[in-house]
Amino acid sequence: MSFTSLNPATGKYLGTFEHWSEGQLEQALTRAHRSAGEWAATPVVDRCEAVRAAGQVLKERRDTLAEIISLEMGKLIVEARAEVDKCVTACDYYADHGPGFLADDFMASDAGRSFLAYEPLGPVLAVMPWNFPFWQVMRFAAPALVGGNVALLKHASNVPQCALALEEVFREAGLRDGIFTTLMIGSGEVKGVIEDRRVRAVTLTGSEAAGRAVGSVAGAQLKKTVLELGGSDPFVVLADADLALATEIGLTSRLINAGQSCIAAKRFIVVESVADAFVESLLSAVGRYRCGDPLNEATTLAPLARKDLRDDLHDQVRRSIGQGARPVLGCVPEEGEGAYYPVSILDGVRPDMTAAREELFGPVIPIIRVRDEAEAIRVANDTNFGLGGSVWTADIGRGERVARQIQAGAVFVNGLVKSDPRLPFGGIKDSGYGRELSYLGLHEFLNIKTVWIR
Repeated sequence: MSFTSLNPATGKYLGTFEHWSEGQLEQALTRAHRSAGEWAATPVVDRCEAVRAAGQVLKERRDTLAEIISLEMGKLIVEARAEVDKCVTACDYYADHGPGFLADDFMASDAGRSFLAYEPLGPVLAVMPWNFPFWQVMRFAAPALVGGNVALLKHASNVPQCALALEEVFREAGLRDGIFTTLMIGSGEVKGVIEDRRVRAVTLTGSEAAGRAVGSVAGAQLKKTVLELGGSDPFVVLADADLALATEIGLTSRLINAGQSCIAAKRFIVVESVADAFVESLLSAVGRYRCGDPLNEATTLAPLARKDLRDDLHDQVRRSIGQGARPVLGCVPEEGEGAYYPVSILDGVRPDMTAAREELFGPVIPIIRVRDEAEAIRVANDTNFGLGGSVWTADIGRGERVARQIQAGAVFVNGLVKSDPRLPFGGIKDSGYGRELSYLGLHEFLNIKTVWIR
């Protein structure tokens, strides 16, 4: 058994990578377990500088790593470079703020002195997806390592080169073996790793089904989990919105990474009085998005990561049309070897249709028309997901009021929903639980110990 790397833009073979034996996996878990105590005892400032060094390696190898991302998962080269840059930012952020985030927190009590101490748990398993193959890993790894944990990465099977490149980044940064380890295993072995007593916690970014599977196994072992799952983010356009701005940011949000983002705008919920104008604005602007070679900097729309993902997306589009949605643009896969799908617009989508009920992981824009603000809020919340969302209005007070009523882990008013190392990131409902990033993400995988002294 092995892992095969394919270029989604051409369908061409890139390489084959060895699937580990049981013995190799055991050796890796043993190394991680042995390294955990030593790394936890390493002074915080030294751990921070090690993570900063990883960021420096990323910066120095930016173009090479970005090309690996583009070749293996199809991301536009300009977006791949930006992804590497964002990883550098996360490394620097936690290196700068780690000592403060981990300092003892003194609290008043009946003791002579009482405080909270923040201590690592040990080896943490990260099950990561392919859509942001570097950023998803680094936003876990940077805080986990600064916190004194060691990291075990089980990456998506279609990005083995990215997975191995990440391990090499940490090795070049000077981290000893066992502190960051890429596990070359399949999904079938994840259960056994979670059940291993040496693994102390699990984080997963992926589908709802994967989250339920990982969460149930970890729960049976009484192990801490953080789950960041799918999303069907509402993009709420109210009657007083700046339509030009909403169009510009809406297209960016929907089409970044070819629409393969959990926090992409997924449901465009538009007040009826401006819906026709908004759709026309979209149609006048989408012409600049053209499918092409992701390594060509002039290309504006990348392929999907795999052909089966494109087929799944098209099936969702066909079912939505069969339910009464109107295809306004696109809605037919591009011909050729690559896994390309054009920018597509579905108008007249109802909340009960596939395009509204399921997550569309690709460049498809569903338009849901509503009467007013109240119906917009109701439709926005009529979903099993709750990751992100945005509200578009000229009235900032109104935007904040609506944002407070939308059920999601993050809501942006007149802005692109995005992750930022300074802000906590995560969802509610079927979008998962727990938080990444900010000081909260660092504390997720720590023992917050109360110390009481007479």
